[in-house]
Amino acid sequence: MHFGIVLQPDPPASRVVELAVAAENRGFDYVWTFDSHLLWQEPYVIHSQILSATRNVMVGPMVTNPLSRDVTVTASTHATLNSMFGNRTVCSIGRGDSAVRTLSGKPSSLATLRAAVKVISDLGNGRPTEINGTTVQIPWASKSTLDVYVGAYGPRALDLCGQVADGFLLQLADPDITKWMIERVKNAAADAGRNPDDIKVCVGAPAYIGDDLEHQRDQCRWFGGMVGNHVADIVARYGSSGAVPQALTEYIKGRVGYDYNEHGRAGNSHADFVPDEIVDRFCILGPAPAHISKLQELQKLGVDQFAIYLQHDGQDHTLAEYGRAIIPVINRPADAILT
Repeated sequence: MHFGIVLQPDPPASRVVELAVAAENRGFDYVWTFDSHLLWQEPYVIHSQILSATRNVMVGPMVTNPLSRDVTVTASTHATLNSMFGNRTVCSIGRGDSAVRTLSGKPSSLATLRAAVKVISDLGNGRPTEINGTTVQIPWASKSTLDVYVGAYGPRALDLCGQVADGFLLQLADPDITKWMIERVKNAAADAGRNPDDIKVCVGAPAYIGDDLEHQRDQCRWFGGMVGNHVADIVARYGSSGAVPQALTEYIKGRVGYDYNEHGRAGNSHADFVPDEIVDRFCILGPAPAHISKLQELQKLGVDQFAIYLQHDGQDHTLAEYGRAIIPVINRPADAILT
């Protein structure tokens, strides 16, 4: 299993780069950042600094969107960084949440998302693509390679992911929901004539190692609020039962609103509706053995990467403990010594 971290591009950017370097030194493979240009600093500028300060980690947005950024610019940005740093970028994209809603916009249609995936994938891998009836290509990007992941929750978005994406990004770590969604993506891939095994699966969720479970829950409750934004869209379209697992939709009944000024912030004021059970299911909390057990369960379901949202007050401790006690046990169990 690969491991990654997900960071907010908060100032100072030097701290973001510092955490990325620390992650690489502790055995992590991916560094992702939020992409919401009004709430945080510009991620791709920081990506260049992360790539310059590291040697091996893959770097990309979690997630970008096809509305606040022109997709040809997104492709060119990744291809440029690949040219500079040796094909070490990855792109994940969704319909748009905070970057769009802070501009009073709405998420894109699935048709727009589908078209965006094709354009970014074609151009980011040096291939020609068609835009507005014209065939275009980035002439200097022939050696660029770029995986494009799609973030999805709803049935039609999951099907789209299976049909066109290189990877599936799921922002929660509940094994039951993960199992259902992976099966939906893989089945859609098979129906489209693709090899389901070719689609990578990344689960992103907060992880916090320690014994004070109550404190960890309070630090990570924000995540249930963030996921609730996407779930609310699903409920509005499909209703609260049938189309998606009830475990995903039931908890948002107490949701009354969302303040994007506190998006992804520990201790925010709009996540009180999220019960402890959901925090425990969506995140990975507790001492190291609890993390190992849940990660092994996710691994058996076909999860190729676990990316830690580090938006809590235990960033350095969690990175260090994952490097010492989690990653070696998951990936090199014969060599690992858990103390």
